[in-house]
Amino acid sequence: MENIVEHTMLYDFYGELLTDHQKQIYEYYLDDYSLSEIAEEAGISRQGVHDLIKRCNKILSDYEEKLGLVSKFEAARVKVDEIHRLANADTSHNSTVREIERLSGEILEAF
Repeated sequence: MENIVEHTMLYDFYGELLTDHQKQIYEYYLDDYSLSEIAEEAGISRQGVHDLIKRCNKILSDYEEKLGLVSKFEAARVKVDEIHRLANADTSHNSTVREIERLSGEILEAF
């Protein structure tokens, strides 16, 4: 997971499992501060910031690998989008209603 959106999602789900120091530094990173700016704010070296961010990315990725909450959330979002599309379509057809029931059931089972 290399892009900032993915890192943000991981942080949203698992950020509270980081230490306060890790959270502080990682939030600067997510706010698009440079390594030099973060180092100056935190009073540590630029290399220290780089290592800490890399370590946080690994920690957050490991949580996702073990728990899969972000993946489950994304799968649920796709199903909700499909339910929304179906709900706005012509619901006079039984197949549409059955499809809505099937998708909503899958979402409920996931959580």
